[in-house]
Amino acid sequence: MAFFVDEARIYVEGGRGGDGAVSFRREKFVPKGGPDGGDGGRGGSVYIEASPDLYTLLDLTYQVRYRAQDGGRGEGKGKRGRDGEDLIIKVPCGTVVKDDDGRELADLVVPGDRALVARGGRGGRGNASFKSSVRQSPRVAERGGRGQARWIRLELKILADVGLLGLPNAGKSSLLAAMSNANPKIGDYPFTTLAPNLGVLSVGEEVRLVVADLPGLIEGASEGKGLGLRFLKHAERTRVLVQVLDVSKGDLEEIWRDFEVVRDEVRAYREDMLRRMSLVVGNKVDLLPERTVCDLLARRFLDVGLRFVPTSALTGEGLDGLVEALLELTSGEPGSRAGRVEPTFFDLSGTAEERLRRLEPPRVEVLGEGLFLVRHGLLEDFVARNDLSLDENLARFKKILLKFQVEKVLSRFGARPGDTVRIGDVDFEFWPEEQMAEGEGGEEDLED
Repeated sequence: MAFFVDEARIYVEGGRGGDGAVSFRREKFVPKGGPDGGDGGRGGSVYIEASPDLYTLLDLTYQVRYRAQDGGRGEGKGKRGRDGEDLIIKVPCGTVVKDDDGRELADLVVPGDRALVARGGRGGRGNASFKSSVRQSPRVAERGGRGQARWIRLELKILADVGLLGLPNAGKSSLLAAMSNANPKIGDYPFTTLAPNLGVLSVGEEVRLVVADLPGLIEGASEGKGLGLRFLKHAERTRVLVQVLDVSKGDLEEIWRDFEVVRDEVRAYREDMLRRMSLVVGNKVDLLPERTVCDLLARRFLDVGLRFVPTSALTGEGLDGLVEALLELTSGEPGSRAGRVEPTFFDLSGTAEERLRRLEPPRVEVLGEGLFLVRHGLLEDFVARNDLSLDENLARFKKILLKFQVEKVLSRFGARPGDTVRIGDVDFEFWPEEQMAEGEGGEEDLED
């Protein structure tokens, strides 16, 4: 038994970049070879990709955390570490990617649509990258950068040509089974359908329509009652919405009230969806003692601009007319459900915004008496990727601090010699070094 799941929350993390290598060329007749430590490979990234072979987010409820492969370490002789393998998470077409606050980031509708949700960490530079005219034998290398990590929410809105809407027990599932190759659970009690069922209506060799049987609506569904609010979203993308009514009661006014309940709930959810509800199906006509009510309904619906088709899912009566009406209503251009036919790439990693933030001055927060937190992406990245116990790295870091005038900013916030300054995961004692010339060197250390 397959379960339909249309919402999932997962944690994604890019792989860590590989560490750079410290190495020197050592060959016969080359007694003083220069540095040749290679860079580390980049960490793998995490992508979400739309696949036409999936219809539920069920698999993402079994595994919640996803992490791409780490990059390989650099080696001597200038060998770069291998890049980490990207991780591609397949989801059904129609999946919406949101951040953990519910803000929509990407809509994966077309097969092959792909969203980058967690970029892999940059590989650390080997000591060959630090060679310069004044630093000919550097003995430092960078650690690989951490990959991006975040929680994201996935919400599936199924893609169908036709959506069947109606009150519980109106016979939508029976109608779907009679028209298509679907095999939904069918029973004579309300809320038999607890999840959307999909069927394919094949007409000839070329025409195929995807038909969705949506769970029954009740009065107040647009306000969250019953199952309606959760599944009304699946009707948003359908090209045609068909309202199914149970006419076996034979009471014209009661049937009309059922019709208005569903229309009112759809209107309250999204009024523009009513424009796609131009067809009404009267199901279970085989249970009517007489058919005059069908003629009365047809005239009444015609007065409000709607087409009425009487059917019986049990006997097959009226199904040919219903299929003909559906083909007429869905005869628009292919791909109209998606609005586009070519796959699209969505970069949700925020890399461009992060680069702009690195051009901004550092931000300082006072955490307590004598404790200051400095926030800046480049400074935090340097601390995470370099061993500050090495004099060379510490000298490079001091030049970067001077370039960003961190000491002046801290002084404006009241920092005094001996106070603690926290950058990333490392605490420093604040001892301003005015003797170092502001802006001296450091361009090679600011590489991003």
